[in-house]
Amino acid sequence: MHLTYPEYSRLAPAQWSSRSVPLPSLTLFGLGVVNTTARHALDWICDRIAAGQPTRVAFLNAHCANQAAHDTSYREALASTDALLPDGAGISLAVRIRRRRLAANLNGTDLIPALCQRLATSGHSVFLLGGRPGVARDAATALQRQCPGLAVAGTHDGFFTDIEEAELVREINESGAAVLLVAMGVPKQDTWLARMAPRLHPTVSFGVGGLFDFLSGRIPRAPKLLRGLGLEWIWRLYQEPSRMWRRYVLGNPVFVARAVGDVVLDIANSMPRSDALIKRALDIAGAAAGLLAAGPVLLGAAAIVRLTSPGPAFLRQTRIGEDGIPFTMFKLRSMYLDAEARRAALVNENTHGEEGLTFKLKRDPRITPIGRLIRKSSIDELPQLWNILKGDMSLVGPRPQLPGEVARYQPTHFRRLAGKPGLTCLWQISGRADIAFEQQFEMDIDYLQKRNVFVDLGILLRTVPAVLTARGAY
Repeated sequence: MHLTYPEYSRLAPAQWSSRSVPLPSLTLFGLGVVNTTARHALDWICDRIAAGQPTRVAFLNAHCANQAAHDTSYREALASTDALLPDGAGISLAVRIRRRRLAANLNGTDLIPALCQRLATSGHSVFLLGGRPGVARDAATALQRQCPGLAVAGTHDGFFTDIEEAELVREINESGAAVLLVAMGVPKQDTWLARMAPRLHPTVSFGVGGLFDFLSGRIPRAPKLLRGLGLEWIWRLYQEPSRMWRRYVLGNPVFVARAVGDVVLDIANSMPRSDALIKRALDIAGAAAGLLAAGPVLLGAAAIVRLTSPGPAFLRQTRIGEDGIPFTMFKLRSMYLDAEARRAALVNENTHGEEGLTFKLKRDPRITPIGRLIRKSSIDELPQLWNILKGDMSLVGPRPQLPGEVARYQPTHFRRLAGKPGLTCLWQISGRADIAFEQQFEMDIDYLQKRNVFVDLGILLRTVPAVLTARGAY
């Protein structure tokens, strides 16, 4: 159900209820998302204002979910809100994939004007923070036209220094505003509100994204027909293609893959352990299909590697497999031939610390220009599909370690060798090289304890957005 602003307004009662009924919710991407009607949500917010109960509200759309998947501080900010409201067709789709129904699309562009209509009746004021210079002021004027009698306590653009921040907080607090609307985009607006919550006096605060741009008329909103069809994103892409193409053209498929992957993982966690034969069948089918599909890309990349730097296109490395048994792993070469000889001079720059068991550099000078590209896209790992067909590796499992790394394991770390190494794994889809070794170890052990075919399918699905975003790939 998608209610427009006039429909929201008709839901406003003459007087607010005297008690706050807890908002029902459902779990999506590990976050509690409100699942209720617009009227119930507005009643709840207004009761919190009347009671003077500090409340932080955020909205969750497809872009927010993508951001939260790889930004820990942003995810924590969303998780700590008092209400996380569903916004847009993407969230509705993710809920339907779970065979649930979303009671209402509680997007800020409709909900905030409806709330301001109630504020105008109650005499509570609002402060608008964010946007380009003048945009918050124009948005406030537009709200006052829509909601006669609305008191605007103040406005301020979204550009201020750390030094100016204290003065801005003082201005907001002294304004007496009951509601603070912050439009600084994600993740900044919600992480800022989470950090500043102890210092801000307004009872209710919202992170409202691009709301001020719509209210001020700087960016026209999509026609009602497109909004009703859940295609408002096409209009936004049309309005600002250079800024929005990555969010929608790349982000939408990533979001859908993530939504499906999360459902598969949830199912997997409630299923018994799968038989090893099923896992092996999946490995053979997946690796064979992968080699057929990626064969031309792999051969083309190999030719480019061979032509752009001296040395072979493919590397053979000794890695440690299941039960500590060494095997030969294949990769596309991404480094210069003298990479190992130059390693000692770079040990102090190790991303995982000088004593880290794994050696990674964000800007490793040993990597060739073409090597950076094939690492970012994970093309250098494709030859390992052959290792999977041979039975040395699996599609999913702890990543294979070098002998020198395993030689430095503590006794507890050897539990990581209790399964076949994999092409992808939990920490590969959670940040790759950005994940510290001890956290990698914990995630690998968690996988080995829960592994079954559904867990593997979930991780494989979530590998798609991980590869596309390339976070931690260096």
